[in-house]
Amino acid sequence: MEITVSEAEKRTGRNAMNIQETYTAYLIETRAVESQSEGQCAPVESLWRRYSEFELLRNYLSVTYPHIVVPPLPEKRLSADNMDPDFVERRRIGLENFLLRVASHPVLCQDKIFYAFLMQEGGWKEMVNETGFQLKADSRLKALNATFRVKNPDKRFTELKHYSDELQSVISHLLRVRARVADRLYGVYKVHGNYGRVFSEWSAIEKEMGDGLQSAGHHMDVYAASIDDILEEEEHYADQLKEYLFYAEALRAVCRKHELMQYDLEMAAQDLTSKKQQCEELATGTVRTFSLKGMTSKLFGQETPEQREAKIKVLEEQIQEGEEQLKSKNLEGRDFVKSAWADIERFKEQKNHDLKEALISYAVMQISMCKKGIQVWTNAKECFSKM
Repeated sequence: MEITVSEAEKRTGRNAMNIQETYTAYLIETRAVESQSEGQCAPVESLWRRYSEFELLRNYLSVTYPHIVVPPLPEKRLSADNMDPDFVERRRIGLENFLLRVASHPVLCQDKIFYAFLMQEGGWKEMVNETGFQLKADSRLKALNATFRVKNPDKRFTELKHYSDELQSVISHLLRVRARVADRLYGVYKVHGNYGRVFSEWSAIEKEMGDGLQSAGHHMDVYAASIDDILEEEEHYADQLKEYLFYAEALRAVCRKHELMQYDLEMAAQDLTSKKQQCEELATGTVRTFSLKGMTSKLFGQETPEQREAKIKVLEEQIQEGEEQLKSKNLEGRDFVKSAWADIERFKEQKNHDLKEALISYAVMQISMCKKGIQVWTNAKECFSKM
C-alpha cells in the first residue's frame, strides 16, 4: 500500500492526567496498490495519530522483535516550542519515513499491530496493551548488569556495539561541522545584501553608470535571499544523517538483547553445575568445597539416609529441568543470532545505499550552490561591462 503522512494539525485536549494540553496530530493516508480492476484507483483511508502513538508503536516493535534493527523515530523536541512550523514539517517527513521503513521491512510489515496502526483509529492503544509487550521489556538495570557480568560475549556483537558507538560519534561530528559551515555561509550570503544596498545608493549619484550599478545590486539582493532555500534543503540532508545517528542506538539495542540472553544462558549453566555438585556430594557423602551447609552438618550431625535420598530426588528433578531449560536457552540463543545477523546484514546494505545517496546529493547541492554564485557574479560582470 501507499503510505503518506500528508499533514499536521494543532489540537487541544486533555491528557491521561486530565490536564489541558496542546499537541500536534498527524494525518496518515493509505491506499492499496494491488491489482486494480478496470483502472479504478482504490479509495484512500485516513486517520490521525499523535507522536506519542508513534512512540508506542515503535516500543512495541522493539520488544516484540528484539532481533530486528527497528527503524528510529525523528528526534523529540528538547525545546518547549513543539509547534514551530519548520519543526512540525520536518517531524512530519520523519514520521512518514519511519512508516515507510517499517512497511518495507520483510518481517515488520506483516505485523497486525502495525497494520491496525495504519487502518484502525479507535481502540488501537487497547489492542497494543493487550499484547502484554510491556511485561516482556527488559529493564535497563538488568541489561547493564548483563553487559558487565557476561563472561563469554559473542565477538561479532561486541564489534558491532563498538561500531555503532563510532558511527554515532562520526555522524555527530559531521552534523556539528555542517551546522558551523551553514552558520558561516548564512553570514556570507546575507553580507552580499550589503553589496546590493551600496550599489543601489551609488547608482543614484551616477548617470552613465547608474543602470549598471542598479542591475548589479539587484543580482546581489537575489543572491543574498537565496540562502534561505539553500539552508532549508541542507536541513533535509541533515535529517537523513540524523536518522542513522538514531539507528546506532537501535543497533546497540540488538547487541544488549544478545548480551542479556548470553548472561541468562551462563547463569543457567552455572546453576545446573552447582546442583549437579550438590547431588554428587549428597550421594557420596563428601563435600568438595567449603560451605555453610557442610559446617552445619559437622556441628549438628549428618542427615538421615531417608532425608538424603529425598534431597537427592528433588535435586535430580531440578537437574533434569535445568538441562531442558539450558537446551532451550541454547536453541533460543542460536535462533536469535541467526535472525539478528540476517537483519543486521540487511541493515548494512540499506545504510550503505542511503548514506552514499545522501552524501552524493549533498555534494551535488553544494556544486549547484557554487554554480549559482558564479552565475550571479557573471551577471554582475556583464552589468559592469555595459556601464
